[in-house]
Amino acid sequence: MYSFAETTADPGTGVAVGAGRRLRDLLEEIELADQVGLDVFGVGEHHRPDFAASSPAVVLAAAAARTKRIRLTSAVTVLSSDDPVRVFQDFTTIDLISGGRAEIMAGRGSFIESFPLFGYDLDDYNELFDEKLDLLIKLRENSRVTWAGRHRAPLRDLGVYPRPEREIPLWIAAGGSPESMVRAGTLGLPMALAIIGGEPERFVPLVDLYREAATRAGHDPIPPVSINSHGWIADDSQQAADESYPSFAEVMNRIGRERGFPQLTRARFETDRGPRGSQLVGSPQQVTEKILYERELFGNDRFLLQMTVGAMPHAKVMHAIELLGTVVAPAVRKATAAAT
Repeated sequence: MYSFAETTADPGTGVAVGAGRRLRDLLEEIELADQVGLDVFGVGEHHRPDFAASSPAVVLAAAAARTKRIRLTSAVTVLSSDDPVRVFQDFTTIDLISGGRAEIMAGRGSFIESFPLFGYDLDDYNELFDEKLDLLIKLRENSRVTWAGRHRAPLRDLGVYPRPEREIPLWIAAGGSPESMVRAGTLGLPMALAIIGGEPERFVPLVDLYREAATRAGHDPIPPVSINSHGWIADDSQQAADESYPSFAEVMNRIGRERGFPQLTRARFETDRGPRGSQLVGSPQQVTEKILYERELFGNDRFLLQMTVGAMPHAKVMHAIELLGTVVAPAVRKATAAAT
């Protein structure tokens, strides 16, 4: 699972949960995800009034102390507007607290609020990410680093501490850019692809491009691939659709107005949650089938589901997590084990 700690108003009641309550609820959700046997929980970074998780590392550190086995990742760290040294130190700290369960998912960010907030020029959007990713990779590899770039003060044989007890996994988050696929593949880093609209099969050439780039660069075995998507699980299909559509539509249409996207209608929503659509909204059986369908398309190693696209009642989120951990995940594991 992954979450952005949404604080939008409930479409049914018009009441928004405060940031403090939402973060406390989120920690309970991560704790339950650990208890029901889910493998990974991610927390995303946003700097907007409708999300409470502006500092995923702090949330994940709190979760590290309350969980036992679940891996804890950012989803994503907006590396372009952050300091790679601080990112490395934060996630090393999480890794040490959790006993080796931290991961970093680094991306350029689908929202731009962090750039002016931290004093960066959007004209440098791509260069910032490339440069800071280069430094983060070097920090993982060496305790003392010499490095120079355009957008950060140089490091001249400086030590960065503490050090993790193992190499922290570093994933590259991508949203469909061929350049991102080639970058991740060439570097030999695992790639997380966000699919939140349309038909998943149209993204197959991008995953192929990633694996081709990794092969050309001599990486063997090919690094893992994750598919990250929106969804919601309830006891039956109609309940899942009726519960999730108002919140999904409120968020997607508000963001759509900012970006000029078409409106998410109920008809479009129903199409997207169909057998070949991108939304994993339905009964446990339907969600299981969709995850397995996408695995046939991509051969992916991981699947992350964002179930709080907009405000959802905490009790229902907890029930959805139970269904994901106790019904869907075991069925997926059994089917994939049989396939191999």
